[in-house]
Amino acid sequence: MDKIKPKKFWNSKRISIIGGVTLLAAFLIYQFFFADKRSKLNVEQDKLTISTVSKGKYDEFIVVTGVVQPLKTIQLDAIVGGYVTEKLVEGGNMVKQGDILLRLENQNLKLNFLQSETEASRLVNDLQNTRQNLKVARFTLQKTLSELDFQLDQAKDAFERNTKLYRDKVIPDADYLKSKRDYDKLVRQREIEVESQKYQEENARMQIAQLEGTLANTQKNVSLWRQTLDNLVVKAPVSGLLSSMNVEVGSNINQGQNIGQIDDLNGFKMRVSVDEHYISRIFVGLQGNMEFSGKDYGLKIIKIYPEVQSGRFEVDMQFDKSAPELIKRGQSAPIRLQLGQPSQATLLPVGGFFSETGGNWVYVLSDDGSRAVKRNITLGRKNPEYFEVLDGLKPGEKVITSSYENFGDNEVLEF
Repeated sequence: MDKIKPKKFWNSKRISIIGGVTLLAAFLIYQFFFADKRSKLNVEQDKLTISTVSKGKYDEFIVVTGVVQPLKTIQLDAIVGGYVTEKLVEGGNMVKQGDILLRLENQNLKLNFLQSETEASRLVNDLQNTRQNLKVARFTLQKTLSELDFQLDQAKDAFERNTKLYRDKVIPDADYLKSKRDYDKLVRQREIEVESQKYQEENARMQIAQLEGTLANTQKNVSLWRQTLDNLVVKAPVSGLLSSMNVEVGSNINQGQNIGQIDDLNGFKMRVSVDEHYISRIFVGLQGNMEFSGKDYGLKIIKIYPEVQSGRFEVDMQFDKSAPELIKRGQSAPIRLQLGQPSQATLLPVGGFFSETGGNWVYVLSDDGSRAVKRNITLGRKNPEYFEVLDGLKPGEKVITSSYENFGDNEVLEF
């Protein structure tokens, strides 16, 4: 007789169902609590620039471009105006001090010079005439005084004789008084003549002094006009290279107009253009260096031009020692301008990543190098080679420093 067997609870079907539910639950728990939900992007590692964070000396410097210029440039400005009658030297030639470069013509200057000379001649004649008149006046005074003294002696003798006769009551009062009046008149006349002649001589001397002063000033004017006429011949003030001559025969130039320049080739300097961002950190004496023909040359700033044009300003830098032997005017070369003293810092090489991140985050490679993960960082100073890392990176870590333009907002890059 057959017996009914009870059904087993853990049959294969039930086990399969429970197992499937368990796996599904485990998968859901993993996805919910443990799975990496960060956005990912597969990239090719060989197309990236990967740099290593390092610990080293941070040099705060900028690279600027300098243009070679003569250490000393003399501008040729027209001291007087006129039209060019002769041009003896063209730009680009060497000249010696005193060489004639141009000849100018100015009729007004010549006329003023002749008028000044004429005035000086007239004053000389007036001075001579006044001195001559003074001598004549002195002789006339002597002659007049001599005659007066003679008359005075006669009148005195007559007066003294009549005085005795009057006391002896020999002559009447009228004769005595007449002789007295004649004598007093001559005494007074002589005093007046002396005072008059003294005044005339003082006046003549004053006129002479004034004429001498006027003549001296006029002669100075004549000398100045002569020098002005001499300036119609333009000469080289120093020896050097006449680098430019901006006039032609027949052209008219004005007083003070620039007509060229002479370069002193005994030394060179570098004219450097600097971004206005650094204007507060640039000062006279700031050091820099330049490489030329495989050698390093030190320079320092000797002059700052504060005018800012198109966001840049200029400085002049002089070589610490002698300039390179083969250097030529107009050559350009990069100069490393030191802005601060070197210091130890964590360094990250400069790269294209900064334009997308602003230095706020980077992709850092994992230890096994299979992926790169976004990480927030803090950067400090920057020079043309390195960023100073303030926080977020350690020496030895590897960072993608090339452009992040194609990575979007993905947080993980997988290789």
